[in-house]
Amino acid sequence: MKFDLEKIVQKISELENEMQKKEIVSDQAKMAKLGREYSEAKEVFDLAQNIAKKEKEIESLQLSLKQESDEEMLALTQEEINALTAQADNDKEKLEELLNPADPNDKKNIILEIRAGTGGDESALFAADLFRMYCRFAEIEGFKVKILSVSKNEIGGFKEVIAEIIGQNVYKHFKFESGVHRVQRVPETEKSGRVHTSAATVAVMPEAEEIDLKIEPKDLRIDTFCASGHGGQSVNTTHSAVRITHLPTNTVVSCQDEKSQGQNKEKAMAILRSRILAKMEEEKRAKESAQRKSQVGSGDRSEKIRTYNWPQDRVSDHRIKLTLHNLENILNGDLKPLIKALWQAEKSQS
Repeated sequence: MKFDLEKIVQKISELENEMQKKEIVSDQAKMAKLGREYSEAKEVFDLAQNIAKKEKEIESLQLSLKQESDEEMLALTQEEINALTAQADNDKEKLEELLNPADPNDKKNIILEIRAGTGGDESALFAADLFRMYCRFAEIEGFKVKILSVSKNEIGGFKEVIAEIIGQNVYKHFKFESGVHRVQRVPETEKSGRVHTSAATVAVMPEAEEIDLKIEPKDLRIDTFCASGHGGQSVNTTHSAVRITHLPTNTVVSCQDEKSQGQNKEKAMAILRSRILAKMEEEKRAKESAQRKSQVGSGDRSEKIRTYNWPQDRVSDHRIKLTLHNLENILNGDLKPLIKALWQAEKSQS
């Protein structure tokens, strides 16, 4: 793989100089953007250096192979060459993905929304199970989860939960989770032991920052009201809760979990930007998919994508016809086998 390290070194140096400027340091949005670019450039540089180092080691070992006569040493040296070659090939694949990402949103943080669907209380409990599953998976991958808004029912289920997940390549790991997740199990309240089918809806949106999407203040209607608890009773006397309506798209977001009106407004704006960007992406995908014969998933939250069957210890992803019999592990965050299969399906269709 031909690769110009000098250009990357130059870019890293330019970014370092840019981030030291006073006018940039005081601009949080620009600093965040430059910080991401620096982190990405550094990752490319480190990976390219590792490849060059491994290739040099392979070259040296191949030279010693020609000078070696002992059969045991020849076998050991060849084994080492094979291992280094496999590692170098893997690094080259990673580097290719970094330089030519299939989806420019892959590196972004996400806004995750889970809502109870059909099935009443059982659906809300399943929504809580899904959120716990994603939190465990995020923890395994080293991502950070920050709850933005949550609405619970009386038995501990989630009618709705909205969270921000932060880390490296978060969207890449979660982008195929959007859609309807169906559960088949015997609810705790079911005395006859009959299996019920319930559902919850998951929406995964790449987090949109101000630099990604400019929203004009004139396009917003902002209402404030008193936050409420279960049953609608007021839980404070100040108008700290915020409802923001984006008039051109009629997108409405409410936040009331924080004590400060400013914090609720900030959270609501983050969700609003991501919802509008996700809608734009969905429209773009719809146009593109019309020109393709098949796809892993449309990203449409009305599409039934997966079934979790308790009696059969089975998880089935309907888009790629994959069934795994390790339900407990998956619900405890072991989602990588599913995600890797979805990545592979996307790659084979591209």
